[in-house]
Formats: sequence, C-alpha cells, structure tokens
Amino acid sequence: MFNIEDFDIKLDTEFIGRNFIYSDEVSSTNRLLLDTEEYSKHGAVLLAEYQSQGKGRKDRVWLSNSGQNLTFSILLKEKLKENYVNFINLGASLAVAQSIENLYQLKVELKWPNDVLINKKKVAGILLESVSRGNKIERLVIGIGINVNQPSFQTKFEIPPTSIRLEFNELISRERLLSDILNNFEHILTMLYHSTDKILSDWKSRCKMIGEKIKIIEGEQAKYGVLEDIDEKGFLVLRQGDKTELIHYGDVTLR
Repeated sequence: MFNIEDFDIKLDTEFIGRNFIYSDEVSSTNRLLLDTEEYSKHGAVLLAEYQSQGKGRKDRVWLSNSGQNLTFSILLKEKLKENYVNFINLGASLAVAQSIENLYQLKVELKWPNDVLINKKKVAGILLESVSRGNKIERLVIGIGINVNQPSFQTKFEIPPTSIRLEFNELISRERLLSDILNNFEHILTMLYHSTDKILSDWKSRCKMIGEKIKIIEGEQAKYGVLEDIDEKGFLVLRQGDKTELIHYGDVTLR
C-alpha cells in the first residue's frame, strides 16, 4: 500500500504533485488527466496501482504488477510552447535517472527518446500525450512507468526489463522515490524555462549510444547509420556516410 503521508513529507515542490490523486485501478492515468475536468490543475499527479489499459509508445501494452511499481502521470497546462515538448520528454527521463542515481547509487543510462536503463535493461519508460487547439497545446501529460519492486518478468521484450529492486538487491520505498522524482522534475522544468543547455548536456552525458552504429525503426521503415548527436532541439542526428538526417521519432537499437 502506498503511504501518502510518507510521500508528502519528502515532497519539496511548489506545484508538481501538490494536487495528488491516488487510485487502486484506472484504465489509463494519461487518459484520465487528459480527458477529465475533475483532474485539471496544473502540476496534478495521478498515481494508480494498476492500469487496465496502460500503454507505452506505439500503443504497446505496459504491464505492471499492482502495488510493486510506480505508474503515474503528470499534468502540465502552463508555458506549453511547442519547442519545449522534446525537452520535457528528455527532462522526465533525466529526473528519473537522477533519482535512481542519487538514492541507490546505480549507474543509469538514457536511451533516446525516453527509456531509462540499468545494466542495459529497461527500468522505466515515458509516454507524452497532449490535447491541442489549433497550434496551442492546452494539456500535456507525462506518463511514467517505473519497475520498482517487481521481482521477476515473464514476458520477453526486445530490451530485457529489470527493476530497481533487482539491481539494488533491496526493497525500495516507492514513496521516497516518487517524491524525489517529482522534486527533480520541477527543478528541471524551472531550468527549461530559462535555458535548455543544461538539460541537454546532462541527458547526453548518460546516453552511451552516441557515436555507435544504430538501427532506427520508423513505422515500417528501418534506417541504419551512426548516432552522431542529439541536436539543440532534442532530435536525433543520424549519420549515413557523408550525410546527416534529423530523426524526430523512432525505436533505436544498437546494430
């Protein structure tokens, strides 16, 4: 059972998580924050023990054992400039990485665009969804799934999964971890409104694929080349021979 008092004691934010909703089961934390007027406050966080329709990128099912992990979404409604979205995505994975490193001294890698890895195994994923009117983003939701205390994984994945508990060899306080992530995320958002340079450099320092030969799947198409860089807008720079191409989305794997 998630102890909201233990979580609240460690929360040190101005607005992220100050409207906190806890639920045993929902269809999708992202959809509820996007579609429900009841949960419409900027910075609201919805944590569910189980999501019956939880998903990751490309509508892949996100499986998470009830009561063992963290599956939550954060709602943003203010200062939603279109050029911020990539950095909010990178910043969310960076916040998760920083918390795991600081609390458990584990070495964390980040994989473009939004995966968090420990020992080359996936420990967390992020999914951004939004509601727009014309060119204006009205609501942006950051859905985050973290394998915290799950002891084993039955289903096979392209990137093998792990949990913080498996890597740290101890039971993890979900309350402490969530509060630390939200603290970090609010700090990153504050930085974003002034400059993206620090977010990008901190993210890139944890990406071990830069300079490596990679394969990118975009829809039905596969592209091959070297991951040369992440550019100043947060897009992947793919080098193919003497040409470079900006990649806006896709699944990246080492060749």
